[in-house]
Amino acid sequence: MTFTDTHTHLYDERLMADEAQVPRAIEASVTKIYLPNCNSETISPMLQLADKWPDNCMPMMGLHPTYVKENYEDELAVVKEWLAKRKFYAVGEIGIDLYWDKTFKEQQIKAFATQIDWALQYDLPIVIHSRESTQDCIDVVSSKQNGKLKGIFHCFSGTLEEARKVVELGLYLGIGGVVTYPKGNLPEIVKEIGLEHLVLETDAPYLAPVPHRGKRKNESSFIPIIAQKIADLKGCSIDEVARVTTANAARVFPA
Repeated sequence: MTFTDTHTHLYDERLMADEAQVPRAIEASVTKIYLPNCNSETISPMLQLADKWPDNCMPMMGLHPTYVKENYEDELAVVKEWLAKRKFYAVGEIGIDLYWDKTFKEQQIKAFATQIDWALQYDLPIVIHSRESTQDCIDVVSSKQNGKLKGIFHCFSGTLEEARKVVELGLYLGIGGVVTYPKGNLPEIVKEIGLEHLVLETDAPYLAPVPHRGKRKNESSFIPIIAQKIADLKGCSIDEVARVTTANAARVFPA
C-alpha cells in the first residue's frame, strides 16, 4: 500500500528545518510527493528539496495567483525560462484567488490562461488554486480544454455541481485535511464523486487534518489520515483508497 501527496509545500521555511519530514512520509508509505511552486523566491528551496530526494519529491513550476501583482509579467518570464531548462512534473500552482484580494483579478486570469498554454505546449498537467473562484477557474479551463489538458483542482472547495463540472472536464479533485473538519460540504461531495476522480494532498504546512488541526503544522506523513477519512465516507478500505488515488495521481503526472 502506497500513497501519493499530490500537493505539499515541504520546502516552506517553517518545514525545511525538519530534515526528518520526508523520511517520515516514506515510513508512512507516502512515496511520491509533488511540490508546487509559488513565485520566483520559492524556486530555490523547492529545487533544493527535490534534488535531495529525487525519487520522492517532484517539483512543479508556476506562478501562484496570490503572487500576481503589478510585476506579474516579470514573474511569468521566470516561469517560462525554467520550464524550458529542466524537467518539471506539472505547471502549478496556478489559478485564481479571490479570497485575499480581487485587485488583480484580470491579471490573474491572464496569468492562468498563459500558463495553461505552456502546460499544453510541454504536455504537462496543471495544478489549480481556486479559492473563492471555482467557477471562474472552470470557465478558463473549459475554454482551453482541447482533449489533452489534464490536472487537479487542488484543495477543492466548490459545490457538488462544480465538482461534477471538473470531472466532466477530465480533471481530478484534490482532497486534503479539510475533509476531516466537522463543518463544510466536502464530506458530502466525496461521498457523491467516484473515487476514480479523487487524489490525495496535504497542502502542508497548511490545513492539517484532525486530530492534528491547531496542534502542529501539516506534513506529508499525514496523508493516511486523509485516506482513512475518505475510506470511512466511502464505506471501503483504506487499501482501496490508496490503490485508486495512487493510480489516479500516476495518470495525472508524467513518469
